Amino acid sequence: MDDRAKVLPGGVRAGDDVGRAMLLVVVSILVFGAQDAISKTLVQDHSVFQLVMIRYWAFGAFSLFLALRQAPLRQALRSKAPVLQSVRGVLLIVDIWLFATAIKTVPLAELQAISLVYPLLVTLFAIPLLGERVGMFRIVAVMVGFAGALVILRPGGLAIDSGVLFALASAAAYAVYIVLTRRVARLDSTSTSMVYAGGIGLVMSTAVGVFFWQPLDLKALLLVGVLMVTMTTGHGLMMKALSLAPASVLQPFNYLSLPWGITLSYVVFGHLIDPVSLLGAAVIAGAGLVVMARERRKGAAPPAVAEALGPRD
Repeated sequence: MDDRAKVLPGGVRAGDDVGRAMLLVVVSILVFGAQDAISKTLVQDHSVFQLVMIRYWAFGAFSLFLALRQAPLRQALRSKAPVLQSVRGVLLIVDIWLFATAIKTVPLAELQAISLVYPLLVTLFAIPLLGERVGMFRIVAVMVGFAGALVILRPGGLAIDSGVLFALASAAAYAVYIVLTRRVARLDSTSTSMVYAGGIGLVMSTAVGVFFWQPLDLKALLLVGVLMVTMTTGHGLMMKALSLAPASVLQPFNYLSLPWGITLSYVVFGHLIDPVSLLGAAVIAGAGLVVMARERRKGAAPPAVAEALGPRD
């Protein structure tokens, strides 16, 4: 019998390299955080649609490369739920457009905190879209998490402007994307899901981005090049980590994006999150971890599983 088939406590299998997987996840979170800081710098002077298009050229190529390593393109395109797969692809690119627009005006620290409401939204959206039953314990945890978001958006806190609304819409779009990902996972292979997400996003981002094309100076070109490298590196590290340990074990490390975002916000942009908003951010993260622990205890998949390990941008 293959040792990797022996399931140990926590979903870990004999042969998994959990320590190495954790290290890779932490490094990927750091890479994604640096990517956000570079993106925030670039969107001040360049079109969001142009930048997302260029980044999607790399992401789409990366997704197709990984998918084709698992199955031929013709086979990967065969889906039992092509409409749902197409909707997933649209939601992902819309989410990235919204997030990139929000990052222009919303400080990194607060943006990371708001973005972390998506696992809570996944819990709610899974009820009508997946038919999942959610107990009172998780409902209360979700409500507490949303209360934390309201603390950040309180009068005197983060101003509720278009950037904040874009951030909230981004979290909602990503949450629906995750729920649909869990649904199509019952029907299609991972390679099929990757081809649809990467291919549709590539087509849509290019179809829109070409109308916003402007020449990039040398500095912008170098930063865009770094973005493409960080994107492929971050996702590559995350994929490798998932091959070494279960998503349920690695998922909590996703919340490291919050303290890292707070650090980068202060070091790079000189913005320090106020203590009350920091408390709200901690409440959101705590509620998400509680929901995750509860689902893991019940043997359910964590609300974001592999697709949501690491920032989605």
